[in-house]
This record gives sequence, structure tokens and C-alpha cells, in this order.
Amino acid sequence: MELKIKTIADSSAALRGKSLSKAICEVECLWPKLKKGQRDGKTLGGKVQRTRIEDIIKNIPFFAYLNEKEISEFKEQIIEKQFMKNQLVIHDGEISKYFYIIFSGKVKVIQLSAEGKERTLAIHKEGEFFGEIGMLDGGTTPATVIALEKAQIGLITKAVFNRYLFNSNEALKEIVIMLCGVLRDSWSMMKLMSFADAERKVKAVLNLMATKLGVSVPDGMLIDMKISHSDIANFASLTRETATRVINRLEKAKEIEITAKFILLKPAFYKNIDHL
Repeated sequence: MELKIKTIADSSAALRGKSLSKAICEVECLWPKLKKGQRDGKTLGGKVQRTRIEDIIKNIPFFAYLNEKEISEFKEQIIEKQFMKNQLVIHDGEISKYFYIIFSGKVKVIQLSAEGKERTLAIHKEGEFFGEIGMLDGGTTPATVIALEKAQIGLITKAVFNRYLFNSNEALKEIVIMLCGVLRDSWSMMKLMSFADAERKVKAVLNLMATKLGVSVPDGMLIDMKISHSDIANFASLTRETATRVINRLEKAKEIEITAKFILLKPAFYKNIDHL
């Protein structure tokens, strides 16, 4: 029998009527059991995982035009690597050698200030990709990428990337659309950084995370990732102490609920949020 891996984000319909604690159990209890094949740094194998990888490739817009034979050939040229939590994937300033596809887990994209303070720029999850800019312009990597949790990532060399990408007008159109998305994300981050008020910054960060990682549950929008106060502070360019004060205030106002580092955005959170 084929095993279908689920996360909260994959099964929002199944969560209707469940409490927050039960929804969190989907992540904390079910997911580790289903991922028991990930251990000792080994890549996952077998029919289920290979099928999953094919599905992920098909859902990347500029590879969606590939036929079954091309997808099979492309897949065989992917270098699969396991990264443990907090392990460096690529460092800011490195020459870009690969295009990266996330087959499982999550990564964060960060920059370090001259003082060594970390600023989070983005979070990428299963099915998403990064490293495309370096593949296109041949420049160095503009940011550092670190695994947020145990992650399986596919590495595609520049030669393979170019071979499958630049022979299709459809793929080139998708690249333009993708670059527009990158620009929009940059504008969103610039807008977030322009807020002088700490609460607006924190709420904007939580709203962005919910947009990217959220799943609807009976009591609101659950962010499908464990988030610490430091994570939020780094994303919002605030001190951890300031972020903690804001988070405590939002909890007291019943705008958010936190259980085991999972954050639920309640209906009150979304009142008067149009200004974010």
C-alpha cells in the first residue's frame, strides 16, 4: 500500500472540527512517524519518495512543461542531500553552483549585519526552491541559507538547469513571472522594514508567515512551523526582548494563541489589519 505523507498544510480539510492541540499533534505526532526513513543523514528511497519528488518537480512552473520522459531524465541528474537542523546550505557571497529544490523540511534565508546580527529575509518550505538568481546571472549568492529543520534538498547543476530551461519559450515566460514574484516579495519586506511601530512589524511578520505557511483551523489560521520569539525578532529586525513584549501583548489581547511554539492567529488578529 502506498503511504501518503501528510502535514497540516496538506490536510486542512481533515482538521475541520479539531482543536488546536489536535491540529498540532498532526505535526508533532504523525509527521515524525511518517518520516522515520530520514535518519543518519541518509536520503529517502523507495517508490513513495521518488513519486513525491516527481510531483514536486512538476509543480515548479518552469519545469512543468517537461514530459514524463524528460522529468525522469531530469530527476536522475538531481543530487540529493540531507541537511540537519541549523546546518548551513549555502553562504552569502559564494559562487552559485546549484539550483535548490526542497523535497522535505524548511530553510530560512538570512543576512548578517556588520555587527553579526541576523536578519531573516524569507522561509522556504517543501516544494519550493531557491538559488535561481545565481543560475540566471552567474553572480554570487546574495544571502545565507540555513536548514530550519531536517531537510532533504535536491541540487541541480548550472549545466542541467540551463539544458532544461532555455530550450522552451514557456519556461522563459515562467522565469519572468518568477522574477516578478521575487520583486514583489522584496517590496513586501521593504514595506515591513519601513514600519516604525514594533507591533506593526511583528503583526506583519506573522501575517506573512500565515500567508506562506498557514492552514485554516476552526479557531483561526495556524502557522505550520514552530516559531520562537528570536525567529520573529530576526524577521522583524527587532531585539528579542521587544518582540517578546509585543507577542505577550498580542496573547493577552487574545489575538494570537501559542502552544508548543505553534502560533494560531485568531479572528481578532485580522481586525484592522488592512494597514499592514
